[in-house]
Formats: sequence, C-alpha cells, structure tokens
Amino acid sequence: MTNASNEPVHIIGGGLAGSEAAWQLAQAGVPVVLHEMRPSRGTAAHQTDGYAELVCSNSFRSDDKDHNAVGLMHEEMRRLGSLIMQSADANQVPAGGALAVDRVGFSDAVTAALQSQPLITLERGEVAVPPDEWGRVIIATGPLTSPDLAAAIAAKTGQEALAFFDAIAPIVHFDSIDMEQAWFQSRYDKVGPGGTGADYINCPMNREQYDAFIESLITGDKTDFKEWEANTPYFDGCLPIEVMAERGRETLRHGPMKPMGLTNPRAPDVKPYAVVQLRQDNKLGTLFNIVGFQTKLKYGAQADILRAIPGLQNAEFARLGGLHRNTFLNSPKLLDPFLRLKAHPKWRFAGQITGCEGYVESAGIGLLAARFAAAERRGEEITPPPPTTAHGALLAHITGGHIDAIDPGPSSFQPMNVNFGLFPPLTEAAAYDKDGRKHGRGSAKNMAKKTAMSQRALADLAAWSGVPQPPQADAAE
Repeated sequence: MTNASNEPVHIIGGGLAGSEAAWQLAQAGVPVVLHEMRPSRGTAAHQTDGYAELVCSNSFRSDDKDHNAVGLMHEEMRRLGSLIMQSADANQVPAGGALAVDRVGFSDAVTAALQSQPLITLERGEVAVPPDEWGRVIIATGPLTSPDLAAAIAAKTGQEALAFFDAIAPIVHFDSIDMEQAWFQSRYDKVGPGGTGADYINCPMNREQYDAFIESLITGDKTDFKEWEANTPYFDGCLPIEVMAERGRETLRHGPMKPMGLTNPRAPDVKPYAVVQLRQDNKLGTLFNIVGFQTKLKYGAQADILRAIPGLQNAEFARLGGLHRNTFLNSPKLLDPFLRLKAHPKWRFAGQITGCEGYVESAGIGLLAARFAAAERRGEEITPPPPTTAHGALLAHITGGHIDAIDPGPSSFQPMNVNFGLFPPLTEAAAYDKDGRKHGRGSAKNMAKKTAMSQRALADLAAWSGVPQPPQADAAE
C-alpha cells in the first residue's frame, strides 16, 4: 500500500503499544516517527533503553486460544501480523500453559525489527507537548507518562487523568534456589508452548510457615508514599502481596500461593498448605521470577521475608520488587470509538494509558490505533473490529462499554484485562455443538461456551480484516 502524502504519523512512546503501532503503520506504507524519551529521561521502572521493555512479569499469560480470552487475543494478533507476538513467539521460555519470554531477547527482537524498517524513524528525547504542526499523533506513553506530557493531556481534556499503583515482582538467580526443598511442576502438569508440564519451581509451606509468612508481610517495613501519591488506588489485577495479606490471612492461599494441582514428590501424601511458584524469566534458565509477588516492601525487609520461604533461604536476587505510579485516562468519556481524543481529534491514544491492563492488551490497542490511523490517512472508512472479537470487546469497553461513557457523575473507570465477560453473549444457535446437542453442564459447559466464543471471534476477525483463517482453524458455527 502507498501513501498520498509523505507526512509521518508521530508516535510518542516506545513500549509495547507504541512499537506495535509503528510496525503496523509501516507495514501499511505509512511513514512513522517513533519518539522514545529513554535514555534521555528515565522512568521509575525501566532499566534499559530498549523498545518494548517488559518492566513487570515476563509472562504474556495464557496462550490457550480456545478457552482463554488472553490466548484468543494472542491468536488474533498473530493473524493481524503483530510484531509483538512475532517477537514473543521467537523468544519464548517454558511456562506451563502460559506464553512467557526471555525479556532481553524479546526487547532486542522488537528493537531490531523497528531499526530495520525503512519507513520508521527512531528519535530519542522527551516530547513534553506534541507540536501543533504534527498532523497525526498516537500517544502510547503507557502507565509511566512523563509529568509534562500528562499535564498537556490534562490541559486538552479539561479533566485530571486517573492514577493507580503497579508493583514489580522480584527475580531470583536459579542457582541460589535450594532444589532439595523445591521441585519442578506445572499446575496439574499442564504442558504449554515450549513447556514440558514441569515448568515452574514450587516452594511448599506448611500451616505454621504460612502463618509466619503472612505476619511478616503485614508487619514488614513498606515504601512510604509521597504526598501526591497518598490517595492513588491500586489496580486489583496487580495487588502487592502485602496488600492481599492485609485483606485476609487466607487471601494468598487462594491466590498466587494456592496449593491446588501440585504434589511434592518428596512427600506425595502430605498436601502443602501453600505453595510459592517461580517462573523462568530468561532463555538460559538462570533467572526465575516469583509469580504474583508484586510488592512495595522496602528492600531490606523484602529480602529477609522472601528468604523465609522454604527453598529460598539462600536466594540471590537479580532484582527486588518495586512500586511505581501509573497514569491512565477516563477513556469512556474522553475518547471516541477510534481512540481519538474527543477534545482534540489529532491526538489518538494507545496502550495502557487508555485503561487497558496487560502486555497483550496494550499491544493490541496499539495495533488498532495504527490500523485506524492508516485507514484515516488513506481516506478509507474506519470501522472498529466486531465486539465479538477480543480486540473489539476490549476496545468497546475502553471507549464506550463502561458506565463512565454515559454517567456524568464521578468516574469509576478502572484498567481492565481482556476477558470473556466483555464479549457479547452467544446466540442460541451457538449454544449447541455441531451434532445439535446443547452444551453440557458445569465446567464442560463453560469450556464449550468459551470454545464457541473463540471460534466466533476468529471467524468475525477474518471477515473484518480480510485476512483469511488458516485452513486448520474451525469457523464459527
């Protein structure tokens, strides 16, 4: 495809959303200038100047396209030519049923692809306010938007952006883990992409150890909030472990420390009261992150508390957990269905700043912002993806599916992961299998329902995008 003009689209932010948007625009024949402020100006969470750096977990979560909305979004992105998914697939590490990546290799792959694309110009340095002479702008600065740019956005919208805290999980050197106490096993021995069914390191706790651990979390020395951070709410999908512990002493046992689906081979008849899991963080298998252990504990207390976990008593940390402030828009009120700022349509937004949550969701919204911008550039009709697709369901929630889109009162909009609850219900016909039998009851019915929703999504995505389904993919009934 070719352009009617050589005027580039400017993208601010070289994270997952900005990188994906730049790639999609270039693939559509649209020149791009991708602005990234690092290393000229750092953030509270980034450690490198690479594009698409993963600052929290190295997991893209479930890769099951038939029964999980995140896995479905993976598949949709692959079919739409996603650079993020291409780079993730090329750098995956074992993680049970999840798609996890070597974070350095992943970022390097994205960076190399962007550098090799002749229609993409990479510029370093902070953009405090997009100049008026820029024709079209995609702001994909993520949850760590610089204060100056956040102030410029607030000036355009007439409203304050919302904010919440997001915490980072610790990373442990593998050779410092005591494998005489821990063992390798995926929950229910599930085999995922690149995995064996024994992809997680499991550290068991008995009741006494668990109770002592919870007490130390509650009483441990925590990061002090600055005055401007004091009333910022957490995102429930990424709560620090000490906050979960404060909500109830059994909360962690039913969350990241649940013992279900795991059997200690050294004591197969003794069920652990709780289990701490670690997931491989790089291809070499030398680093493992503690799953679900985002924390705002101070470093000294954090190291002592984590070393009380059986198997981690001699743990050496490549990185301890941390805390940073995230910023996002009240998108249902501020953005139109094509991610443009209603008060200033030259600005389009993408990624986590729109109020989506998660790596995949962020990149997916970046992909959509680029497709919308490319169609607009070519004078084509812009159509959003059907709400029956993962992309369309998430977009609909962000730009109009939340009560804030119609409610003039105080905002209650919060970041959202993609999930089947955002999708339109199945029609009555889709509730039956191909033999005309209605889906069963309980978990079997739920799995069949998700399969039907996924099949419908991929068929509708093909019709919307013009990209045919692979021969092995089943069309929706």
